[in-house]
Amino acid sequence: MRINLFVYSLLATPYSLNQLIIAYYIYITMLFTAIAIIFVLGYIAIALEHPIKTNKAATSLFLGTILWLIWFKYQGYLAGEDGIKQASAELLHNFEELQILFFLIGAMAIACIIDINDGFSIITSRIKTNNTQVLMWILSWIAFIFSSFLGNLTATIITLTLAHKFVSDTRKRLYFAGMIVIATNAGGAWSPIGDVTTTMLWIGGQVSALSIIKTVLLPSLVCLMVPLIVLNFFVKGKVYEGSEPPPETLETPRGERNLIFLVGVGGLLTVPLIRTFFHVPPYLAVFFILGILWSVVEFLGRKYGRDVPNRLNIFYALQKIDMASVLFFAGILLAVGVLGTTGQLASFAKILEDYVSKDHRIIVYLIGVLSAIVDNVPLVAATMKMYSLEMFPQDHFLWEFIAYCAGTGGSLLVIGSAAGVAAMGIDRNLTFGWFLRKIAPLAALGYTAGAIVYLIIRSLFVGG
Repeated sequence: MRINLFVYSLLATPYSLNQLIIAYYIYITMLFTAIAIIFVLGYIAIALEHPIKTNKAATSLFLGTILWLIWFKYQGYLAGEDGIKQASAELLHNFEELQILFFLIGAMAIACIIDINDGFSIITSRIKTNNTQVLMWILSWIAFIFSSFLGNLTATIITLTLAHKFVSDTRKRLYFAGMIVIATNAGGAWSPIGDVTTTMLWIGGQVSALSIIKTVLLPSLVCLMVPLIVLNFFVKGKVYEGSEPPPETLETPRGERNLIFLVGVGGLLTVPLIRTFFHVPPYLAVFFILGILWSVVEFLGRKYGRDVPNRLNIFYALQKIDMASVLFFAGILLAVGVLGTTGQLASFAKILEDYVSKDHRIIVYLIGVLSAIVDNVPLVAATMKMYSLEMFPQDHFLWEFIAYCAGTGGSLLVIGSAAGVAAMGIDRNLTFGWFLRKIAPLAALGYTAGAIVYLIIRSLFVGG
């Protein structure tokens, strides 16, 4: 073990032990404060993407990497090679959170392949309404239900792709995107295989499947219904001009598009089953389905010889994936990983308990709000470490309330959840600022209403 370089430099100075300890803690405080300030400034730059004319992906990657560079330098200065090894191990541990990027790429690729082959016409051809409000209700319910077993990420990609098929008006389509983000986050919160944080609590033994469904389903429904009802007063009119929808221009033969839809969407439906049965990460299951769909598309393209149409060209489909959004999400996860590694997330939760409120209901509610800024996965992980099963046994209100708040709180900001990031990737007109002005107040209203409903249910029918 190398001698701590910082401590060695302090010992070489003619100060008392107390002065050395104070100097050491001042140094640590300054370091952690600098990391927090850089993180906040980075988020502000992301929010001001258009005024400063810098893509949010560039800001995000810079933010995530600069924080890790600072942490590596600190660890190396503190303990030399051993410190660098420790930082490397911490980075490798945080890399596990980046697995969601592979899932995002795989799910987007599947959705793109289905889309360019007119596969979604199977659904769109059955929706005949010309009423914007009715269509918003239909797509929101589809997103809510899909996310409960597909996860909010996949559900967002599929449902928003459907919305693009119907709604050509940019302003209306943005409201659809915002509502779909709220719906998918609400739909995933109550299901053990929906949102990743609920799954974490389920696998960790903090909640049981039946209990989380019974107590969180109704609050999640309220979280969806409240903003949906309010939005009905603002988004009106027709989806398209005329009494009939414009005919779809379908270039793909019916048999081919049905097969591609069946393999793609049917395969996505099996992702939770594959994950549970084989105990593999979700991205591995998605890649498995993508491999099957890829093979099917290659097989269908053989009959065209050298003149294979673009719709059956996988590389053409892969070009449709918005890699900028994937890299943006990577930067966010890296930045949040530093906050988790340095213990600042856990410290923040402790500060809430010590100085804000001793009431765990308020603490968990605020943790949900914070999940709109900081990824909910490390937040829930920190909470699981902060409170033990001995303190709060399985299915205690704390764990179930965390599942609801962490799952739905991310809707308060467009970058607060994987669903929001995916929505920005699909609809490039969806910006941080627009979402903050138009959707965040509605999301906050639904989030709070659902939280109140949960606490009432818990106190009346379940007990503390």
